[in-house]
Amino acid sequence: MPRVLVDAAAVPADRGGLIRYVDGLVAGLDRVGADLVVVCQRADAERYRRLAPSADVIPGPVSITNRAARLAWEQTGLPLVARHAAAQVIHAPYYSMPINPGMPVVVTVHDVTWFTEPEQHSPDKAAFFRSATRTAVHRANRVIVPSKATRDELVRVLAADPTRIDVAYHGVDHSQFHPPSEEERRRAAERCGLHGRPYVAFLGALEPRKNVPNLIRGFAAVVKNLDDAPALVLGGGVHEDDVDAACREVEATVKVVRPGFFRAPDLPGFLGGALVVAFPSRGEGFGLPVLEAMACGAPVLTTHRTSLPEVGGDAVAYTEPDADSIAVALGRLLSSPEERRRLREAGLARAREFTWEASVEAHLNSYQRAAE
Repeated sequence: MPRVLVDAAAVPADRGGLIRYVDGLVAGLDRVGADLVVVCQRADAERYRRLAPSADVIPGPVSITNRAARLAWEQTGLPLVARHAAAQVIHAPYYSMPINPGMPVVVTVHDVTWFTEPEQHSPDKAAFFRSATRTAVHRANRVIVPSKATRDELVRVLAADPTRIDVAYHGVDHSQFHPPSEEERRRAAERCGLHGRPYVAFLGALEPRKNVPNLIRGFAAVVKNLDDAPALVLGGGVHEDDVDAACREVEATVKVVRPGFFRAPDLPGFLGGALVVAFPSRGEGFGLPVLEAMACGAPVLTTHRTSLPEVGGDAVAYTEPDADSIAVALGRLLSSPEERRRLREAGLARAREFTWEASVEAHLNSYQRAAE
């Protein structure tokens, strides 16, 4: 197998699903003995040395904590580091790549909503990722995508060559994402100030396509007249204007909690302790929160959009993304302990099908094809 440099310096500071992808991949590559170089931010060097003790971990310059500086360094400094480290393939795990790398490049494209739903992103961000995706599709030796849906959208929207696209599903770390203990549940509930109150959970980033305002409206329609109604807990960076407006719309008796980001050790308790994990996204490249919630034994409600059925299969409940549909589907789950129990069991079994070992094998095959 070729010596591969993974550009972990591209990981954004919010460390959401992307960091779990890169961490899981790097650790998995190290476990199978891949000849691996990891370039990262200086603050991350020790973590990657622990995750991949056999890899050569190279911290980048201090300046690349700035996004613009990192993108400039990606074009000039990264290829130099790759050549000095005797790498044979560069893996760029987050859309953008060096234009003149001097060796084969593999790029991961996570989703295509920058093209299919541009109104769900800020104009500047959408413009950057559309440009980066076009470059990857036309210049990278191989493109890795996390689902068949994303592959098909790349072919449809950008006329990408399907023979140069490799599907590699994400895995889930079952040592991190597992059915929680009572102590883990209690700690997560205390973090949210719930004091024993049941709750519906959402976990995700600050993006309109996550559809949080409609989740709030649908949830409010279900619980406003319930005795002992559950709370809705919005975990992650969901502090945006549309979310604020939706929160102001609901009646005072509807409890919406916004605790911000959870530490990694608190995620099993948060997800697995929920009555339902609701993830009514309008579109995903993969849908890692759905997989992670299933691995924690949570009943999951999501949409039948893009890649989400590939992840959830028959082990999750589905809704359309509008507020009325969410209200009907969520109300059905909240009123049926038997259906929630069935989804917990089915989700745990489904989550076991997604392993980092299988993802690593697909990545190694892609690296080999690029080198050839």
